[in-house]
Order: sequence, then structure tokens, then C-alpha cells
Amino acid sequence: QVQLVESGGGLVQAGGSLRLSCAVSGSIFSINAMGWYRQVPGKQRELVAIITGGGSTNYADSVKGRFTISRDNAKNTLYLQMNSLKPEDTGGYYCMVGDMQVYWGQGTQVTVSS
Repeated sequence: QVQLVESGGGLVQAGGSLRLSCAVSGSIFSINAMGWYRQVPGKQRELVAIITGGGSTNYADSVKGRFTISRDNAKNTLYLQMNSLKPEDTGGYYCMVGDMQVYWGQGTQVTVSS
């Protein structure tokens, strides 16, 4: 049973920073990719940042230069460092891990006030 548990969300003023964490437990065969997605009410979940099994990263244009995705293999944890936060970054942030199937966490809320 694979479980993903996100933490680190909260309320922050514009210009501030947050670091999200995603603790991964359970048996994963071979990770193809890990990522963070954002969803706001009434809209589809969208990719924020992704890191492949080989360590390559990719970011949504809206967060390039402000967000950094990383992972600690020893701790089985995925991170998202978010700097210079903007109100439009507000939303539920979901951790994703993909091997032969895709797993999702329950999400953590990020609210950026102006």
C-alpha cells in the first residue's frame, strides 16, 4: 500500500515562502516521476513541477525561477520550495508519484494573501 502524505501548506503573505513536503511510504517498483500539482475550485489540476527518476526537472512557466522541486531519496520525501509567493499561487497542492501506476496524496492548502 503506497501512501503519500503532504505537509507544509498554510497562509502566507505575498512575497513570502513556504516549503511543502511529501512523505512517501510503501512499496514502489521504480519511480518514473514525482511531482507537485495545484488545483483551485472549478479548474482542472495542473502541473506545477516535476522531477524524473533521473533527476531532470520541469516547471510550469508561472513558477519558474520562484519554485524548486527536490527529493531526498534517503528519507523518501519530495519537497517543493516556494519563494516570492503570489496570490495566484493559491490552491490545493497535491503530491504525485508514478511508477507502473500513479499515486496521489490528499493535498495541502496554500493560501497567499495580497
